[in-house]
Amino acid sequence: MARFWVCVAGAGFLIACVILHGRLCGSGVLRNFVFQVSWRTEKLLYRLDLDWPNYPEYFTGTTFCVAVDSLSGLVYVAQRGDSIPKVLVFTEDGYFLRAWNYTVDTPHGMFAASTPYEQSVWITDVGSGSYGHTVKKYNSFGDLVQVLGTAGKKGTGLNPLQFDNPAELYVEDTGDIYIVDGDGGLNNRLIKLSQDFMILWLHGENGTGPGKFNIPHSVTLDSAGRVWVADRGNKRIQVFNKDTGEWLGAWSDCFTDEGPSSVRFTPDGKHLIVAQLGLSRLLVLAAPPVGSIGTCSVVSTIQLPDQTLPHLLEIDHMTGAIYVAEIGAKQVQRYVPLSTYVPAFST
Repeated sequence: MARFWVCVAGAGFLIACVILHGRLCGSGVLRNFVFQVSWRTEKLLYRLDLDWPNYPEYFTGTTFCVAVDSLSGLVYVAQRGDSIPKVLVFTEDGYFLRAWNYTVDTPHGMFAASTPYEQSVWITDVGSGSYGHTVKKYNSFGDLVQVLGTAGKKGTGLNPLQFDNPAELYVEDTGDIYIVDGDGGLNNRLIKLSQDFMILWLHGENGTGPGKFNIPHSVTLDSAGRVWVADRGNKRIQVFNKDTGEWLGAWSDCFTDEGPSSVRFTPDGKHLIVAQLGLSRLLVLAAPPVGSIGTCSVVSTIQLPDQTLPHLLEIDHMTGAIYVAEIGAKQVQRYVPLSTYVPAFST
């Protein structure tokens, strides 16, 4: 006896679910059903793009991170595994372009920081080999341009700069760099570097108080000049002034069950998209107004299948599409805003 769920969303976000019991007959008719209705107050904002990428067979390892070059229309995916290309390059339409594997050991986070004059990709490497414990800059073809940290040597030092399992980074249009260093390693810190790689400010201590971290896992900026950090082990997001490093506040009430693993703002600045790895879930949170951190408010959720495990995500600042690197499913999926989706049978 088979059991099926069919859910339809109507006006007012009414979700009508039909539980169908029976077996599929030759005519395709399902017998015996129970009709159940429940109300949802959340908004439906995104849909899964089932056609991206065109050839998912290129995902041959465990996909840990994704970066989007909105200016060039390129999507970079970094994966782990033996004897496989570590970085895959796709067009935003999902066509595979090329792959490269040079000087990448064990990628964890990545960021595309392109200008009209330069295409660059930054990768945090947590490997134990000769390229590990570094933050590295590449051009779009995989040529190594810059190395931050002491290659192959983990540590806590600042002069010279050392990392231990650097988790992720965010590169501002000015060239300033924000790095969260400490995916379970020696360090639990947030570092801001200038475009010439000088330390401008730092928060760097393990703990639960303001400005302290337990596995800082992701970092992003909003348009109001605030730095948002996924403090995963402490089950909260902490917020800082980007110029001074001053602690501005924290959100924790949305993360009682699972800490945030990734944070990114939508192009319009209205929402903060958060991945929760252990729950295989994406949260769409309302961004606070300028001048206030406010409280955490869930606008919508995207529940992924069990064990999908969304690790890090990125958002295309041209289209608003969300790209999610899933270490459980070993793939990257794209979610597109419903506001840009025109139904095939629209009138």
